Formats: sequence, C-alpha cells, structure tokens
Amino acid sequence: MTLERRLRFTKMHSLGNDFVMLNGVDESIDLSVEQARQLADRHHGVGCDQIILVQPADGEADFLMRVFNTDGSESGQCGNGARCLGEFLRDQGLTSRESIHIQTQSTQFELKMQEKGVVSAALAAPNFEPRDIPFIAQTQQDYYDLKMKDQSCRVGAVSMGNPHAVILVDDVSIAPVAEIGPAIECHAAFPENANVGFLEIAGQDQLRLRVWERGVGETLACGSGACAAVAVAHRWGRIEESVTVTLPGGRLAMSWPGSGPVWMTGPTTTVFQGVWGLD
Repeated sequence: MTLERRLRFTKMHSLGNDFVMLNGVDESIDLSVEQARQLADRHHGVGCDQIILVQPADGEADFLMRVFNTDGSESGQCGNGARCLGEFLRDQGLTSRESIHIQTQSTQFELKMQEKGVVSAALAAPNFEPRDIPFIAQTQQDYYDLKMKDQSCRVGAVSMGNPHAVILVDDVSIAPVAEIGPAIECHAAFPENANVGFLEIAGQDQLRLRVWERGVGETLACGSGACAAVAVAHRWGRIEESVTVTLPGGRLAMSWPGSGPVWMTGPTTTVFQGVWGLD
C-alpha cells in the first residue's frame, strides 16, 4: 500500500453490532494490524465492533470472509457480520444468488438471502470437543468449573468456528459482564482466549443474552455468541429446537435440532458509505 491510498468502505450493523465492510474482490486489500486498529477506533477512525473483509475464495466456496477485531487480531467467525456480508455482497453487485457459501480461516457456512435487509446464516455445527475449541480439559463435559483469583465459575464451552464460554445467570440485566467477562476471555483454559456469553433462560423458547467478545468487549449483539448459547442450552436440555434470543440490540430467530448447523435469521442495516485514508 502507498501512503496516498484511500480505502472505500461501507458501515453496516445488525442489532447494533456494527461493522466496517471492505470489498476485497474488486480491489486488493491487505490490512496490517495497526491499520485495522485505527480503522476500528471509534475516536480516531471509522469505528466498529469488527472489520469484515470479503475476498475471493481459493476452494469451492463463493467468497472468503476475514474478520478483524478492534485490537487488530483476526477471528474465524462472526455471525452477525456474516449476515451483513450477505447483504453487502448483494448491494455491491458481487452476487445475485439466493444461497451463498462462505469460507473463513476456521470454518465454512451458508447464507440464505431473504427479503431486503434480512439474511439467514447456517453456521457450522457446534463443536464441543475440548481440543477443537480449543479448551484445556481432560474429557468433554456439559459443564466445566473455572477457577479465578477470588471465585470459581461454571461454564459450558463450545466452538462455533471461534471459542465460546457460556455462563448461566438468573438475571442477565445485572450479570457482572464487565468484571467476569475479561477474566474468562483470557483464562488459561482457553489458549486462544474466548467469547463469553451470559445466558438467562426465560423460557424453553426464549433466551436473553449478553456477550463479552474476544478482542472487543461487550457488544450490543453477537451472532456466533447467540449460536453458542443456543447450542449449550440445548445440550443442557433446557430449550426447544426453535428459540428467540434477545440481546441488548434486538432479537434473533434461531433453530438447532441438536446436530448440524445452527440457523440464525435477523435484520441487517446499511448505515453509510465512505472513504478512509490509510496511514
């Protein structure tokens, strides 16, 4: 890249979970860690929870999706970002298909285009095997007890293409997200750190959720976190196949029968387009 280069972007969100979308199909884009941090910074850049960069896929998938957190690290999955990607691909004229197959650095999934502004995503089947999450444990279990400085915490652990810990709480509105979230995110049991979901089961078809995202902090919504919460709650035998997950930013319709992909449907919104100067 040259100092004079200017980057075209689209700002999008789903339920307040916001993204800077980059078209790396029509032009070559290769962000450094520092450039990703600057772009995601809400005071000195455009500002977002994650940067979503779409590029040509090498294999059978239609496109490659790359996800950058606000700290510049790269993630293998982002559920709401994936759904925004579907709308972005359509708006950019990159595809007219109703079904789109996406590859990330860690997984593959399918997008299905609904009416304007609504996209469904079939995220890859939840993986509870500790070595695949990755999570340090002797055997696969429904619950794991994590010891921290002053307390212990019982969690469910699962990979949705990225690692997740799910904690059951009585009232999500008063859950200590900002206190416990960072401690579990960086707990030694998660070698690659973890997203942390605080889950309230309001009914067999109703979940309430707040998520502390790895490398980001608490967000208004987290699609892969919602999928992880559904998978763990289903494993615990606490919910039905189809549920509504309510996050601070809004609601997602979810479905998982206990095997195969987790389906998630919800809104996407394009906020504005612009150009940003790369340092």
